[in-house]
Amino acid sequence: MSSSRTTEDTYEAQNDQRLDELHSKIRTLRGVTTDIYDDAERQHLTLDDTGNAFSSFSTSLSQSSRRAAQAFGLSGAGGIRQMRIIMYIVGCFLALWLVWNTKGIWWASESA
Repeated sequence: MSSSRTTEDTYEAQNDQRLDELHSKIRTLRGVTTDIYDDAERQHLTLDDTGNAFSSFSTSLSQSSRRAAQAFGLSGAGGIRQMRIIMYIVGCFLALWLVWNTKGIWWASESA
C-alpha cells in the first residue's frame, strides 16, 4: 500500500506543479490583456485629442478665410470689388516689369 500511496503523492505533486504553471500562464495572460486594454484606451484618448485639435484648426481656418474675404471685399458687403483687386494685381506686375527692365539700363550704364 505504501507504493500506491507514493504514486498518488507523486501524481498529486505533478498535478500541483502543473496547476501552478497554469496559474502562472493565466496571470501572464491577464497582464498582457490589461496592457492591451490600457494601450487601446491611451490610443483612443490620443485620437480624440487629435480630432479636437483638427476641429479647432478647421474652425480657426474658416474664420480666417471669412475675415480675408471681408478684407478684400469678396464677401459682398461693401469694400473693394473683385475687379479693383484684379486691377491692383495687374498694376503691380506691370510696375515690377518696368522696374526690372529699367534696372538693366541702369546696370549697363554703370559698367560702361
